[in-house]
Amino acid sequence: MLDLIILSLHYFICLLISVAIWCGMKDADLHSSSAGGAEIDPDGLVFIGKEEDIKKSQRITAKVDGREIVVFYHEGKFHALDSRCYHEGGPLCRGEIEDIDGQACIVCPWHKFKITLETGEGLYEGINPLEPSPTPKWQSKGVKQRIHKITIDNGNVYVSLPDLSVSFDSDYYAEKYKIGGESAIEK
Repeated sequence: MLDLIILSLHYFICLLISVAIWCGMKDADLHSSSAGGAEIDPDGLVFIGKEEDIKKSQRITAKVDGREIVVFYHEGKFHALDSRCYHEGGPLCRGEIEDIDGQACIVCPWHKFKITLETGEGLYEGINPLEPSPTPKWQSKGVKQRIHKITIDNGNVYVSLPDLSVSFDSDYYAEKYKIGGESAIEK
């Protein structure tokens, strides 16, 4: 009888932990907050948040024309890019920022892909086998992640609507996330 009570208590605690994790993932992202209903001004700028609030939190996620973006404040500069990694849709808002070869990069938490905050380039470390003693060097895969233009006006941070006439690899997951939500790309 005691075994049955202990087993029941174990399952109940597991259920509570599962519910806490499930609710927590929707309500709070690591180091980020979500900006609700975006306001678009006549210049095509979308209000993201107050400059001081973003500086304190270091990052914030927001919807811009239905597309989830993440805005980082790092080393005195604001950067905005698609929130989902170009590789497999990993949540960049949960990644760590690292300095790689003199460039600030977000590291995707799923597969450790490195993306420059400034340009959206994917980076990899490779060697040239034709060199006499090849040493690994950081190289660009090309621009893979869509970045967004930031405007600061009177302490408010705005992002410009994306120019979709040029495509980026991250557009696939930005669109998939926009249509299917979290369930479209659970990992």
